Amino acid sequence: MADRLAELPGGPDELALLVRHLLIHREEAGRFGCALPESRYRSEAETRYIDDILDIVTQLDKAPLTAPRRPLDRFAGTCRDFALLHCALLRHTGTPARVRCGYATYFAPGFHDDHWVTEYVHPERGWVLSDPQFVPDTRIESAYELDFDPLDVPRDRFLLAGEGWRRCRTGEADPKTFGVSTLGLMGLWMVRGNVVRDLAALNKAEVLPWDAWGVGDGGRRGDEEPGEAELALLDEAAQATVEADFERVRSLFLETPGLRVPETITSYQSYDGECEVRLRGDRPGS
Repeated sequence: MADRLAELPGGPDELALLVRHLLIHREEAGRFGCALPESRYRSEAETRYIDDILDIVTQLDKAPLTAPRRPLDRFAGTCRDFALLHCALLRHTGTPARVRCGYATYFAPGFHDDHWVTEYVHPERGWVLSDPQFVPDTRIESAYELDFDPLDVPRDRFLLAGEGWRRCRTGEADPKTFGVSTLGLMGLWMVRGNVVRDLAALNKAEVLPWDAWGVGDGGRRGDEEPGEAELALLDEAAQATVEADFERVRSLFLETPGLRVPETITSYQSYDGECEVRLRGDRPGS
């Protein structure tokens, strides 16, 4: 990967814009006045690894990664892929970064939509949330209708999965306001899965948004309820991830089979249905 990442910009904001120029969300082609081929719409978002994402990018357009690309010459993924690539580029250029799983309040009023963003160390402000998916390519599109800078997402506009879990468990929030608004998927089972995926991402195991295992797996529609022991474990994982207690985050991940990413996970894919996936020997994602 290193050869392809030569001569990259060094700043987090510039890297976020670069990510915007390399990726398109598979649901937003209409924003650019074009349509993705069905095969690409269904398949590219199932790509797990950074090298494979960059392979697809360079197959679509062999120009250097820093060269401008037409929307249909960009990788067609999801929010996870924007966050993952931004995180990988930040790490490559020396900025500590991680992918975070949680819920955005800027998609649908009164709803917490399943979303992934980047979190990186700002030299003056510490850990900052950045959403490269919402950085506009001003050459060909207008700015998104946001009341904040997507390169500095306020903590009350993006709830970490663990915070969402805590609020639902204490009654501060309604679980029916958490999920994917456009698909009508909602409930505590959705938050449950993201708590486990966020813990994994903090351990550099950045899986797909529909991957599940252990205590995070509630079935395709949440028909498998957790027991008291599993609820207690999820409470502990949620607290550790929100507090960024990395000693605890690491030990929970390594020492708890229900939280650690196994060799084979269940993937509830959008179009091909439920399947078992054996992961590579190296970690998922970056």
